[in-house]
Amino acid sequence: MPIIHLLLLSLLIAPAIHADAPEGYPFLPFDQAMGEAAESGKPVFVYFGRYGCGYCEKTNKEAFSDPAVKAAYTDHYVLAYVDSESGERLRLPSGERITERELGTRYDAFVTPVFTFLDAAGEAHHKLIGVQSKETLLEADATARTRLAGGE
Repeated sequence: MPIIHLLLLSLLIAPAIHADAPEGYPFLPFDQAMGEAAESGKPVFVYFGRYGCGYCEKTNKEAFSDPAVKAAYTDHYVLAYVDSESGERLRLPSGERITERELGTRYDAFVTPVFTFLDAAGEAHHKLIGVQSKETLLEADATARTRLAGGE
């Protein structure tokens, strides 16, 4: 069998890499998360990912699986997941309709994963780019909460 056929066959039977939001977390679409943040006064943690993002999947498995990370992020933030390549439309609190892809551009999520910490008005206060460990996510939580509280 020619090598090209073997390569194509391996692609067909290889497990697909998905990179949805981490399982077990209450991630919402961005517009719903902003609405909830406005009601609760909690800041928003936005996970910009995309289908097929191996770095997203690595972060999901190695960092978001940690119970301390889960406790910190579910306690301190309204969680939003945005597929930075999606044409899915959403409505911003201002009433403007944009796609998730356009939202990613507005928040400079040109690669994935990008993790952005927003206040309830949508202003970014802290950002992480690329694969994250549980330690860096816990450090980022502390840093973001300080910045969101008006420190640093």
